[in-house]
Amino acid sequence: MITTMHIPQSVLALVFYALWTIALVLMIGIDRVLLVALGRIKAKDITPGTPHGNNAYWRINRAHMNAAENVGVFAAIVLAGWIAGAETQMFNLLAMIVVAARVIQSLIHISSGSGFAIMMRFSAFGVQLVSEIWMAIIILKVARVF
Repeated sequence: MITTMHIPQSVLALVFYALWTIALVLMIGIDRVLLVALGRIKAKDITPGTPHGNNAYWRINRAHMNAAENVGVFAAIVLAGWIAGAETQMFNLLAMIVVAARVIQSLIHISSGSGFAIMMRFSAFGVQLVSEIWMAIIILKVARVF
């Protein structure tokens, strides 16, 4: 029997973040299959951490790695907030902002490697960092650390 329970928006944001990371890896997989099927590369040419494929493919690869590298920090903050009972409206909003900024960062990363795109991508990453730090401060206040 399935029962319903209250899931805070911050936890839903974490699920969406994970799904976005999965979507990026699926994009890589589809691109790899197409590259091999079209004879542009051989399966043995796909080596982790080494640029292979065209620039767009490699940007998807890096966007995925960026998301995968940061999902753990976001998960720690979200889950700590849930456990601490810190999921205020602001906490939940900040969690959604993190996910939106991550998607924007990834899309910019995939679309271009220009200097302007790099600056915009870094700005989106900055929004994520500020939001996560703010979320951590909310948790620390609930815990009466300060």
